Amino acid sequence: MVTVASNRLLDRLLEPVSSSLNEEAARKLIGIKADRKTQANVAKLAEKCNEGKLTVEERAEYETCVMAGEFIAILQAKARLLLKSRGQAE
Repeated sequence: MVTVASNRLLDRLLEPVSSSLNEEAARKLIGIKADRKTQANVAKLAEKCNEGKLTVEERAEYETCVMAGEFIAILQAKARLLLKSRGQAE
């Protein structure tokens, strides 16, 4: 799973991307959200993970989803900070 150290690394790796955001791109990025089918699939995988019932393939898929979620969340947080620093509302 994703650790605090890997989150920090991901945050540093994404800094060049986030520093190149303009206000329009930041607003679009904040609005990114998985579709319902994907959300339902991730929820199902999370439940199976909590129950210890994931197959090897499902675990790989779930870990990819978690990492993608962390990736997007960090970029969204940076986009929110950018807008806040410019006195803009989301």
